Amino acid sequence: MSEIELNTNAATLESEGEPEAGTTRRMTLNMGPQHPSTHGVLRIILELDGETIVSASPDIGFLHTGIEKQAEALTYQQVVTLTDRMDYLSNLANNLAYCLPVEKLLQLEIPARAQWVRVMLTEISRINSHLVWLGTHCLDLGAMTMFFYTFREREDILRIFEFFSGQRLMTSYIRVGGLALEPPRGWHKLVSGFIRQLPAKIDQYEGLLTENPIFMQRTKGVGFLPVERLLDLGVTGPMIRAAGIPWDIRKSEPYSSYEKFDFNIPVQQAGDVYARFRVRMDEMRESIKIVEQCLAGMPEGPIRADAPKVVLPDREKMKTQMEALIYHFKIVTEGFRVPAGEAYVPVESPRGELGFYVVSDGTSKPARVFMRTPSYGNLQALSELFEGKLISDSIATLGSMDFVLGDVDR
Repeated sequence: MSEIELNTNAATLESEGEPEAGTTRRMTLNMGPQHPSTHGVLRIILELDGETIVSASPDIGFLHTGIEKQAEALTYQQVVTLTDRMDYLSNLANNLAYCLPVEKLLQLEIPARAQWVRVMLTEISRINSHLVWLGTHCLDLGAMTMFFYTFREREDILRIFEFFSGQRLMTSYIRVGGLALEPPRGWHKLVSGFIRQLPAKIDQYEGLLTENPIFMQRTKGVGFLPVERLLDLGVTGPMIRAAGIPWDIRKSEPYSSYEKFDFNIPVQQAGDVYARFRVRMDEMRESIKIVEQCLAGMPEGPIRADAPKVVLPDREKMKTQMEALIYHFKIVTEGFRVPAGEAYVPVESPRGELGFYVVSDGTSKPARVFMRTPSYGNLQALSELFEGKLISDSIATLGSMDFVLGDVDR
């Protein structure tokens, strides 16, 4: 996604006056940011030789919030709200990626129903993220209609999130030990109605873009980097799968019952902007398959682990059981203690491998929370993707990376 435009006022010449005979005059150009209040600000310092990019240096940190440090001052359950704000397009995957290592340290057994609801909602979140990527990417390339189409479907997804959690964006719905709330009455009808109509909408997107000569000319062969370099740079997610590597954490290291679901890993071979588009379109179809399996086989049972000292008790029990009332008071005011140790669990977010490394010192607050975010890892490839390419191709390449700056500046 690029909220990034060329800032021509910042262009400067490398040397003053006329260049000497036999020398090349190069231009240094700032690409963004526009204003610090915008969401996702990235500055790229470009050195140009005519229209060719000689070097590109990303300058990050404009959106730095200190989330990793803030986590050390909060209880384990309070940290969940911070993970929402890292990646506003994939907050549920962030919640899950944080809860899994904490639950591993606590040795909690999460009920099957809670795990399946987690899978269903994170896959809907994946569709949400890819829809926003597609709409904004096409907008960057001059195709405004696609932006309206994808945000039409995204609005339906936000209604689903609000129906489950009461919030459209920062849901904090996945909690340590399970889920925040019981899925509301009527959720099955709402989700199934959306999933049933979505394939036809994706067909509509592909009908407008897949064979579109202008779109193909802007994306085919653009933004290519050899797969060996992508691996060296630690690139994950759709970018690495578009280069022919079928790497997906959901398959390689299954979590939250993903091993029980039947789905494929979309792969392309070209490794360019067009291939990344095809991978993400196919991934939305695979997410639909997973959600359909959740709808068809959702287990019955509780939505929280049986851990009264960790998980908030049922409100009905608080009305009749003094012990439940005491546990509720202590968890809310003091948090819960996590055995000393460390754990790292990765998940497959819409942008790639997302993992939380949690260190506990035995208290109710984490000693350290480190985040391995896909946007930060993938951004390392930006310089090599830009260098030697035309500046006219830079926006298409930038958009195909699909990074979120909150996911980079932590």
